[in-house]
Amino acid sequence: MTGKAVPMTRVAIYGATGYTGFELVRLLLSHPRAKITVLTSEQYADRTVDQVFAPFRGRLPKVAFRRMGPLRPGDADAVFLALPHTVSASVAGEILPRGVRVIDLSADFRFRSVPLYESVYGVRHANPALCGQAVYGLPEIHRDALRKTRLAAVPGCFPTAVILALYPLLAEGLIEAKGIVADCKTGVSGGGRGPALGFHYPEVEGGVRPYGLPRHRHNPEMDQELTLAAGRNVAVTFVPHLLPMVRGILATCYAKAGAKVAGKDLENAFRRHYGKEPFVRLCPEGALPSTKDVSGSNFCDIAFRLDGESRRVIVVSAIDNLGKGASGAAVQCFNLMMGFPEDEGLRAAPLFP
Repeated sequence: MTGKAVPMTRVAIYGATGYTGFELVRLLLSHPRAKITVLTSEQYADRTVDQVFAPFRGRLPKVAFRRMGPLRPGDADAVFLALPHTVSASVAGEILPRGVRVIDLSADFRFRSVPLYESVYGVRHANPALCGQAVYGLPEIHRDALRKTRLAAVPGCFPTAVILALYPLLAEGLIEAKGIVADCKTGVSGGGRGPALGFHYPEVEGGVRPYGLPRHRHNPEMDQELTLAAGRNVAVTFVPHLLPMVRGILATCYAKAGAKVAGKDLENAFRRHYGKEPFVRLCPEGALPSTKDVSGSNFCDIAFRLDGESRRVIVVSAIDNLGKGASGAAVQCFNLMMGFPEDEGLRAAPLFP
């Protein structure tokens, strides 16, 4: 007996040949309700997927890359924008009036304050009116709003790791809002696919270096969401470091515990917030997160420790910067926006070794 066919959602990916675009293609190829119909690339326009993405040979024989332009009738029901910061805003403004849902992986709609965005990215916002419609794409915090929106702003990779690590503790008043430090490590794929000397592997291999000091452009995202959690101003001291690996982020966050807070209070807070989350895993007792354990997945692994003498809380989180830190989170948002099971297309186990 043949089962009833599942209706397919037509999907376009703008900027499909960067690392996040590549990862979107990989994930959506295994999504049972998504059909990739449009891939754009200025560099590879009119070339086939087989010619550009060798790992996907034979998987998209009817789709060729085309230059970015107006959507044609029947092109797509949802569009992923894997475009550079400052470009997505104008593109989203052209797409949304067509009734298409937009999942933006740039920073253009992450900020609630347009002047703050403009000061951080050094440009005038191309579509400030849309900012009020966008929902910050972290389902663990904004799930209900994502189900109703037509414009999701996928968080930056570092903010995802840091916000998930600290949100429950600030929301429940278990740590002080002042003096929080986030020490983060990342792989070179976070710098994108374009040739940049600072992320060129021979320049990175064998060393570790900080960058983006004294205030990285992801800082305001962290402060924005964690301030909402705490109900008072939070300003995280955030220091990213580049490691000689391809993908992954490890965030080690330090905060001061309240005077009467015990380890069990911290554990209960994490379990209340994340106990039923499909993609946040609390490490078992004695274990700590590793980027290797989440590679190629949409998981965020979290562990914490409380130093009783210093009253210092240490929370460690690990994500794949291209997965939960970008394209995996985008697919998770897409699922919520389309009314699909949240883990559709994201059920594959992490890659190991």
